[in-house]
Amino acid sequence: QVQLVESGGGLVQAGGSLRLSCAASGRTFSSYAMGWFRQAPGKEREFVAAITWSGGSTYYADSRQGRFTISRDNAKNTVYLQMNSLKPEDTAVYYCAAQVAGISGSQAQYDYWGQGTQVTVSS
Repeated sequence: QVQLVESGGGLVQAGGSLRLSCAASGRTFSSYAMGWFRQAPGKEREFVAAITWSGGSTYYADSRQGRFTISRDNAKNTVYLQMNSLKPEDTAVYYCAAQVAGISGSQAQYDYWGQGTQVTVSS
């Protein structure tokens, strides 16, 4: 069982940066691949980025690669999402998720989800 708590969201101007954190409980955090997803108002939840259990491999949605960076610190049971050059269209609730299988952009593969953190980018 893994419990996930996101933090770091907030209001930022376009062009700014935010770093989201996702703290996980449980001793087996390092066994899980982790992902970030987001859901904008009126839209379906979509994939943002994922990282393997070791942090050795990452995977991004095409439109986010280059601006967003996913990383993890297994000693701190935490995964991060660094977001740079933010745009108003990045406004969404951001969720982290964990899965025991390999790295994936498919929501159906993820076993555990956090409650989300709101990111609002003003123009």
